[in-house]
Amino acid sequence: MTATTSSSQQPQQALEFHDPLEVAVRDDVDRALKELKKRVNKEGILKELKLRRFYEKPSERRKRKLKEAEKRRRKQSRRKARRERSLEYKLRSI
Repeated sequence: MTATTSSSQQPQQALEFHDPLEVAVRDDVDRALKELKKRVNKEGILKELKLRRFYEKPSERRKRKLKEAEKRRRKQSRRKARRERSLEYKLRSI
């Protein structure tokens, strides 16, 4: 399904509808809310809504994706360095 827009608005953007998320409430509403929040986070629904709030030009989208990829690479290298330091420490203490 696509969103309809008038000529004065931004170009049409295809909307992706997710399957409904169902959570069993049983006795504990707080636990059900926690489970729902976890599933919404895992599906990336809130992030997608935030990104689609305004039109994003393709050039802006490319820049954002490159920036996110660089951030992931830096984070991964920090984790790798931390693991290597931990391993060195463990080997020295043996």
